[in-house]
Amino acid sequence: MSNICLMSDSYKYTHRRQYPRDTEAVYSYFESRGGKWPYSVFFGLQACMREYLAGNVVTEAKINDAEAIINAHMGPGTFDRPSWEYLIDQYGGKLPIRIKAVREGTCVPTNNVLLTVENTDPKCFWLTNFVETMLSRLWYPITVATQSHEIRKLMDWYMEETGVESDVYRLHDFGYRGVSSEESAGIGGAAHLLSFLGTDTVAALVFLRQYYAAEMPGFSIPASEHSTITSWGRDNEVEAMRNMLETWPTGIIACVSDSFDIYKACAEIWGTELKDTIMARDGTLVVRPDSGDPLEVVMSVLNTLGDKFGYSVNAKGYKVLDPHVRIIQGDGVDYDTINSVLGAMKHERWSIDNIAFGMGGALLQRLNRDTLKFAFKASAIKRDEKWYDVYKDPINASWKRSKAGRLKLIQSNGSFKTTRLEDNNELDCLQTAFLDGTVMRTQTLDQIRRELGTFP
Repeated sequence: MSNICLMSDSYKYTHRRQYPRDTEAVYSYFESRGGKWPYSVFFGLQACMREYLAGNVVTEAKINDAEAIINAHMGPGTFDRPSWEYLIDQYGGKLPIRIKAVREGTCVPTNNVLLTVENTDPKCFWLTNFVETMLSRLWYPITVATQSHEIRKLMDWYMEETGVESDVYRLHDFGYRGVSSEESAGIGGAAHLLSFLGTDTVAALVFLRQYYAAEMPGFSIPASEHSTITSWGRDNEVEAMRNMLETWPTGIIACVSDSFDIYKACAEIWGTELKDTIMARDGTLVVRPDSGDPLEVVMSVLNTLGDKFGYSVNAKGYKVLDPHVRIIQGDGVDYDTINSVLGAMKHERWSIDNIAFGMGGALLQRLNRDTLKFAFKASAIKRDEKWYDVYKDPINASWKRSKAGRLKLIQSNGSFKTTRLEDNNELDCLQTAFLDGTVMRTQTLDQIRRELGTFP
């Protein structure tokens, strides 16, 4: 059971007494300050609110647990029990804060506000930055969603140049086993599915069904792994592969083919011994190389399968393998690998239609909060009924200068821009998403995908 009273950094339990004595409200914001991409795809707040913030989240039992842990951890009297009991007495355990945020699925240029937080009860000014720790973890789904969107854009470009098929299955999530937790798998895997439909991360399906009203957000196919092939023995690799074809005589299947010799597997097993069986199937065999240099291996496999199974030339002048065979590259895949492989294929006049990619650690794990330089900072404080600017401006790191004042996000000439709340009358793109314990705005996965523009 999650305990909101324990979901913050240790030092934050000492912060209430560090603010000016007449503090009535603290106002903070969350943004990407730059990094790998010039924008971010906002995603994940709804799940966070529903799981950790909504409803009567503070109880006597949770306060008791938190008091025992924090006082033992930091010393007697550190845990501010009266402030937490006030939330039960006045609000039944709900949190008197307001969160305003851009709609999920929105692409926002970096250095712009994505969400703001402020307390709605003067006695609870300490709550605003207490929830920083939790809300800052939105860096993860936002960063995964942004990376997958960037790869979708890259694939869309190559599709426009060389292909005719849909891109929605072209990047498959292989990251389940490579993440740090079941929760990470669900959150990150869900973020990937804003831009694609292919996944082997079942946790993502559960996450999106639970928090975003998605009936079935992603799909997969029967596929082998090395254990199911090598268990037949080196001398019986052909029988292991034949078994795949005979067990699934129709539809799309994938078979790992580098257990011993990827080049022999393509030329002699798939392309010779089992060729007639493959060509007689009502479906497609997807050959999966899983070792070696991705660029060299993919081009070799493409050329071998082209020689053995033949190919046509599409309307754009690019070669497309016989529809009974395709390739998925699932080893060493990241943005740069995909770009290099597709670039080489284009150079050799092979269409993107021939290949899909499976991405694991680089998709869900090889990212951190600094990939897009996320920060949660206080920008205003209310004292004696008057608002004052709050900001940092380090002399040796100007890029870390934070924003000052209460903020809004407007659209000006088709682009987003962060301004002060009082500076203009433009419509604020930050909408109230959470207020005093209640989730005020919900979006379905379908709505978020449409917002992002990856699906019609």
